[in-house]
Amino acid sequence: MSSGVSGLRGDPWLPEEQMGWRSSAKGRFFNTTGPCNPVEHYMLSPKQRLVGAMLDKYLTHNLYWVLHAPRQTGKSTFLLSWVREINASRAAVACYVSVERCQGFPDPEVTNRAICEAMVESAQLTFVPEAVPTIPDVGAASLVSAMLSGWARQVAPWPLVVLFDEVDVLQDQPMVSFLRQLRSGFAQRGPGRFPTCVALVGMRDLRDYLIKAKDGVPVNPGSPFNIKQASTSLSNFSREDVHALIGQHVAEKGQPFEAAAIDLIYDLTRGQPWLVNAMAQKCVWNLVPEETKAPVTVEHVRQAKELLIQERAVHLDSLAERLKDPRVRRVVQTVLTGKTDTSLGRNDRDVELCLDLGLIEWRNGLAIANPIYQEVIPRVLSQNFQDNLYFEEDFPWRRPDGSLDLAGLLREFQRFWRRNGDEWERGFDYPEAYPHLLLMAFLQRVVNGRGRIEREYAAGRGRVDLAVEWQGRWSVIEIKLVHPADGREGTIEEGLRQTARYRDAVGASEAYLVVFDRRPEARSRPWEERLTWEERPAPTGQGGPITVVGA
Repeated sequence: MSSGVSGLRGDPWLPEEQMGWRSSAKGRFFNTTGPCNPVEHYMLSPKQRLVGAMLDKYLTHNLYWVLHAPRQTGKSTFLLSWVREINASRAAVACYVSVERCQGFPDPEVTNRAICEAMVESAQLTFVPEAVPTIPDVGAASLVSAMLSGWARQVAPWPLVVLFDEVDVLQDQPMVSFLRQLRSGFAQRGPGRFPTCVALVGMRDLRDYLIKAKDGVPVNPGSPFNIKQASTSLSNFSREDVHALIGQHVAEKGQPFEAAAIDLIYDLTRGQPWLVNAMAQKCVWNLVPEETKAPVTVEHVRQAKELLIQERAVHLDSLAERLKDPRVRRVVQTVLTGKTDTSLGRNDRDVELCLDLGLIEWRNGLAIANPIYQEVIPRVLSQNFQDNLYFEEDFPWRRPDGSLDLAGLLREFQRFWRRNGDEWERGFDYPEAYPHLLLMAFLQRVVNGRGRIEREYAAGRGRVDLAVEWQGRWSVIEIKLVHPADGREGTIEEGLRQTARYRDAVGASEAYLVVFDRRPEARSRPWEERLTWEERPAPTGQGGPITVVGA
């Protein structure tokens, strides 16, 4: 603490009971709405998942830093718990401030005042009235910096720490103004002068914000906030974390989870924190009520996944909205079709956006971040197709024994493709993925509630693999586009090898290779030539024949 600073007399903090968490009479639960706290919710310490952070050094060396991670991974939970920890230690006066209210504000003057109002409201929840800042009577251009300076004097001799959450809602000039005010006070930071430690938190790293001046001239990326010490992120749960989190429920409620069920939750979510909690909550609230203490099985986890997808929970709905962004579309369409696009790499700004949003990951190439997103994305993009497909309730592709006549279904798709393919394509936002998504919509419309489809796709694979399960029987369908360099026959030969391997991996009873020829010369041919159906032997005698379906 610095000497000679005239500041607050007495402790600035409210009594613990006024800002503490309240426990639930029914005990803790899996949380899917807002930040977690250890009194009400099952949770793991988010500090353990910080990648590359040096929290002690940020405090002791008066450093400013950035935390970025996808939505609902635990950023706010971490910030609130760290603020509580700092204040409990009496090492500094720490405050969490969300600036989410500023979303969409185009005017820096309005934004700066809204940020100051957010600081006042947050301080009122943590500090005694004497330590709550007031909004100074100064020009809007320096309103935030003036308020932070005054607040630092107000709480002296304690250092002031401010953690700004949801910073990435600020755009363009409001963002530039906010960052420049922080930078203007950085050199004088210290107890009684300016916050000694500031964190800026959001989904994206500051270097990725598209900040432009009003005249359209890009701002030097380093100039508004070249004072950050580090950018860190928050990782997903590990497999061990998922077991530990669910283990808290098992210990407190006495309801067992099969080990394989917990592993499946991890495999389906890849440890995405919101998805893990949502899957577990669905299991113990909807499928196997915790009061029964009945065990949660693998089948319950599969049902929970389907419920989440069908309900379009808030998290998944937000994901769907992101797919409309042209930058996201460019990346996701490449992944959906399995294309190789050498313009896309980890340093591409659109790829960085999708990585920051948690939509994709780098897994020997670009891939969708987890199997649930992998299921959601094609369903969302093809939902309008599904809604406009009409099938009789007792559809004709069910055999007398109840099994699925997949060959009959694919022949019906060929007829549908001939009648509607070109018309339905008009105006579709993902034109390169259109054939894949229409076929998936067709299949999904049939199997909904009666079977399931598992999808595998990634950039560079050159194909989309579908595994269709109906009454315990598996079939595989591989979708390929004719590559101009390979021609139709070369594409089929490659596809036969890939389909045979996929059939063996799944243990499927039948296999289909659906080939879409979208080349201009092929699309000008009569439909009788374009729609083909033939049996081909599997390469090197791998299993039975494979049906090649031309479209």
